[in-house]
Amino acid sequence: MTKNFELLQRLAKNEFFNIPDEPAPSPNKTRTAIPFKTPPPDTEISQLVQRLFTQAGKGNGPKVVSFSGIACDDGSSWICARAGEALAVQLDTSVCVVDANLWSPQLHVHLNADNQIGLAEALSNDGPIQHFVTPVWNGNLWLISSGSVKPDLYTPVERYRERFAELRDSFGHILISAPALSRETEATFIGQLADGVVLIVEANESRRETVRRAKEHLESANVRLLGGVLDQRTFPIPEFLYRKL
Repeated sequence: MTKNFELLQRLAKNEFFNIPDEPAPSPNKTRTAIPFKTPPPDTEISQLVQRLFTQAGKGNGPKVVSFSGIACDDGSSWICARAGEALAVQLDTSVCVVDANLWSPQLHVHLNADNQIGLAEALSNDGPIQHFVTPVWNGNLWLISSGSVKPDLYTPVERYRERFAELRDSFGHILISAPALSRETEATFIGQLADGVVLIVEANESRRETVRRAKEHLESANVRLLGGVLDQRTFPIPEFLYRKL
């Protein structure tokens, strides 16, 4: 996975939709999980975190952010993991990254952690949310992986709300690796639990109309769009253009 990606400050900007209509990706294509790397984080990851959390000023930025792609084969979990690391470095606060993509979990791979207990167990068992959290490094970065039990399709909505309310009370910031919007119901609900969504778009693969429909769907569900990431970009962009982002 290329590390080059571009933060788009607002999905409503026209630049977001200047993605060429490319053929849909092959269903046989798979992504190899990339092991999590220790700090310092990428410059672009740091810029992403600054724009999301710190530039708004103390207390004004979002506390809970969901990262969601268009299709299941996207880089949302990788970006969520790296953003969690960068946020833990930049801010003197506790950060918890949560793998809510119970059907295709990857966050624990990017963080070099096990997946024996996590969100699935937290939803189906009692006990404080801290019982299902794993420390990652540096004392202020934590992980709730997807868990090892099979996801329960009939988990009450209220149970999700209770657990995420506990997370809000327990950590300074929560970053969620959410299902792709191809799983429309789950991705939308997780977005509603968060303060907003960062949409991950695959350069040269995500079709323009597909992205537009995803944006309109989230807006109709009253999910706040915080921005977008153009992932897998391989073409160079002049520096002066970056300064305008």
